[in-house]
Amino acid sequence: MTVVTKIDPPYLRIVAEIRRRIADGELVPGDRVPSTRQLAREWNVALATATKALTALSQQGIVHAQPRVGTVVAAVSPMARVAGPVRRSDGELTRDRIVRAAVEIADAEGLAALSMRGVAARLGVATMSLYRHVASKDDLVLLMADAAYGEESYPAEVPSGWRPRLELGARLLWTLYRRHPWLPHLSSLTRPVPLPNLMVHAEWALSALDGHGLEPTTMLNLHVLLYSYVQGIAVNLEREAQAEAASGLSEDEWMDTQAPAMDAITASGDYPTFARVTAATADGYDLRLDELFEFGLTPLLDGFAVLIDRA
Repeated sequence: MTVVTKIDPPYLRIVAEIRRRIADGELVPGDRVPSTRQLAREWNVALATATKALTALSQQGIVHAQPRVGTVVAAVSPMARVAGPVRRSDGELTRDRIVRAAVEIADAEGLAALSMRGVAARLGVATMSLYRHVASKDDLVLLMADAAYGEESYPAEVPSGWRPRLELGARLLWTLYRRHPWLPHLSSLTRPVPLPNLMVHAEWALSALDGHGLEPTTMLNLHVLLYSYVQGIAVNLEREAQAEAASGLSEDEWMDTQAPAMDAITASGDYPTFARVTAATADGYDLRLDELFEFGLTPLLDGFAVLIDRA
């Protein structure tokens, strides 16, 4: 007589392993669990399968997505840890639901982890059902970007003066990029993406520069320069998250590994100015992107003021 042993699907085996690590104390509340890419490599499964596993854990309340960090262990009770899978029911599948799910994946895991199969797994639907609402992954990404750019709006009462208006516009964009680190990677300056909600930000900047005697080309150049300044710093948000996920080291931990090489460079005598300046920073130089953004915005707009005063 042949005995047939039931083998759980791969995603359930991943779920069981993560739950075991939590139950054994290997992972505690707040700890980051392996990303979809890490799980896919470890278990030799597709990204969609890994996404389905994390989604099941999230539906059980065991983990939750934390923007700019990833998926982390939630503060759950022992009963929640042994609970069976709970299928989320959010009603009828719509384009908005698909976009929201895709944004959640990109926020937690990065745009590279996004796939139609992964979105379908997160929603608990068949992959092909997504295509009744979204033509392709490329179209989905554009919808995601347009939704993200539209999350914040400008006040009906416009600030007085071009500078406060440009400062507000720059900081609003920075807020969106902070919330969605994948967003600044979607387009280049030379190949802009014509999204309605992105044009809202362009309109705000150009209207702030309008009426000051600037040539149209100069207005466009200043708008692009300000946008590229915010975007150029913001792309490092996602790059740092990717580097941390790949190396397993925080920014400070990675810098510690570079200390011997940096000490050798400064001690060589070949870079005296660099050695003197870095030695003069008592606690070392900590590059903080939020502080750098604010620091650079002031001299950038000081330069704008020179051109506007001359017009």
